[in-house]
Amino acid sequence: MHLIIASSIVIPAGLCYGFAPDWAFGITDTSPTLHSLLKAIMGLYIAFALFWVVGIIKPKYWGAATWSSLLFMWGLVFGRIVAWFLTGMPAPIFVFGIVGEFILGLYAVLQLRKYSNSTF
Repeated sequence: MHLIIASSIVIPAGLCYGFAPDWAFGITDTSPTLHSLLKAIMGLYIAFALFWVVGIIKPKYWGAATWSSLLFMWGLVFGRIVAWFLTGMPAPIFVFGIVGEFILGLYAVLQLRKYSNSTF
């Protein structure tokens, strides 16, 4: 279930980074460099989410998909917290994101402990 939840959130978020950063996140800079960076972030989000879908469909990939979900979510949490300390309070949507990403990462940990031979 955690991979379903994570992929159903990360795919639309990735599309927002790539195609609607102004609407979704209030990003109004229109430089080609920033647009390129945001499209790359979109690609990473979608690639990871598609791997999680593979983990849902093919049980032999479930463990790797769950580990990647955990690292993805807590990597985002770490980066957002560092940014918060260095540059100040982010927009409310990113504060909400920190909480959601932490919870999804914790859910992945719980799933790994429950359903795998992982020594987490």
